[in-house]
Amino acid sequence: MSGKIVLVGLDGVPVKVIEKYVDMGIMPNMAELIRKGAFRQTSSAIPEVSSTAWSSIITGKNPGEHGIYGFTELKPNSYQLTFPNYKNLKASPFWDEWPGESVIINVPATYPVRKMNGAHISGFVSIDINKSVYPPTILDDIKSYDYRLDVDSRKAHESINAFLDDVEATLDARISVYRYLWNEYNNWQNFMLVFTGTDRLMHFLFDAFEDDNHRCSSAFTLHFSRIDKIIGEIASMMSEDDLLVLMSDHGFEKLDYDVYVNNFLSKNGYLEFAGKPGWENIAYHSKAFALDPARIYINLKDKYPQGSVSRSDRPKVSEELMELFAGWKVNGKKVVKDIYRGEDIYHGPEAKHGPDIVLVGNSGFNLKASFATNKISSKGIFTGKHTQDTSFALFYGLKDESILPENLSIEQIIPAIEKDRAINCKSSPGRRWSQTLTE
Repeated sequence: MSGKIVLVGLDGVPVKVIEKYVDMGIMPNMAELIRKGAFRQTSSAIPEVSSTAWSSIITGKNPGEHGIYGFTELKPNSYQLTFPNYKNLKASPFWDEWPGESVIINVPATYPVRKMNGAHISGFVSIDINKSVYPPTILDDIKSYDYRLDVDSRKAHESINAFLDDVEATLDARISVYRYLWNEYNNWQNFMLVFTGTDRLMHFLFDAFEDDNHRCSSAFTLHFSRIDKIIGEIASMMSEDDLLVLMSDHGFEKLDYDVYVNNFLSKNGYLEFAGKPGWENIAYHSKAFALDPARIYINLKDKYPQGSVSRSDRPKVSEELMELFAGWKVNGKKVVKDIYRGEDIYHGPEAKHGPDIVLVGNSGFNLKASFATNKISSKGIFTGKHTQDTSFALFYGLKDESILPENLSIEQIIPAIEKDRAINCKSSPGRRWSQTLTE
């Protein structure tokens, strides 16, 4: 293997944001890399949430192999919620597979950190900074930069100005720590840095992206301009043998409605409760329930405590549910864009733990499984929502661009790098070399 590999993530950034800011001159370094490299629109994981998507990116595998389907799961044979973390990842991230030392900064769903060859600071959702930094010998240095594990999004509910100040302070610290580790670990072979303030901005201020006259528009563009400068800085420090890959884990678009999947199931007679609505109170006659954002699980007799659906009836119930969701409308608009059977999109040893059905929201609809309201639809503080098919990847320094498929998915990014660089992984037999990138 020759040359170093650098990956830079822009959480949640859709192709149209990059294209607009390139055209406006706000991201000149990105424009130069696009001109010289290979720029692609990509499809995200299903569901298009950060924990699932980044797990797919760093392992090069689908959820049926790495086992992360969302930010929540149910404990076996129960309706009790649990919160998967890095310990639950069933496939190896590239830094455990590739030769050489790695520096990994702010990749979501990698908390708590563990021993690895190099340095690692975990990203969202990280709870305790003492469990977020490896090796512990650099912890004091990281803290000295006033490092923030994430933007304090609670501030947006109180003051947009305070929220924006926190977004920039978090970026300041992220930049300082990236520079520190870039130089401190000067023998690294692989480097990954993820910016997540982009996602936070687009959740609360996507309207500022769409409206150049919005009072926060300049704050939005300032953030992307600052990130572009860091992209240019990184590119300037790389040699012609190195590879730079930029990517997002999912896209974004305008949010019109939050819609509540479990409330919809309840209204249509598929979900009942023995008490207050909630997963722990699911009643026997229930046929299905949802976990965030829109993962549908059939209430099977041999799988759940109050299971009422037999294995033989599962296909019939599944068809009923798919027909129900296909016809779901709010204010005359179709809520669901795509409906997938779990067995059609997941493969691997963890697929048996996946959802029976997964929904992807139509334009403007943010699907939620929360019981926070008894409404079918509402509108909260967010102005932007995730999209599954508008993320991006940019490769600068590929030896052979023809290895990239026309329709690139985020889980194909790492295998593409491996193929281009002829990387010999520690567990290469486990890699899906029989599945070509052009499938």
